[in-house]
Amino acid sequence: MLVAIDLVGRGIDIERVNIGLNYDMPDSADTYLHRVGRAGRFGTKALAVTFVSSNSDSEVRNQVQERFEVDIKELPEDVDSSLYMST
Repeated sequence: MLVAIDLVGRGIDIERVNIGLNYDMPDSADTYLHRVGRAGRFGTKALAVTFVSSNSDSEVRNQVQERFEVDIKELPEDVDSSLYMST
């Protein structure tokens, strides 16, 4: 698991990071992409968790979904570890 600030969001490659945790939604879709891109590198699976706690956070989440054509879902109570762990 990697918990870091935006300083580590770009230009760092760490092997075996399978969970990325964002305590806050970044200000832009690009920064979000760089943050979650730290996990799941080198052909591995990963899970990114971001706390969305305000209307502005929701707006950035919507921008991310539209720009990168992804569906960001709420985190379920039980997460299947095969989604973020390689066998």
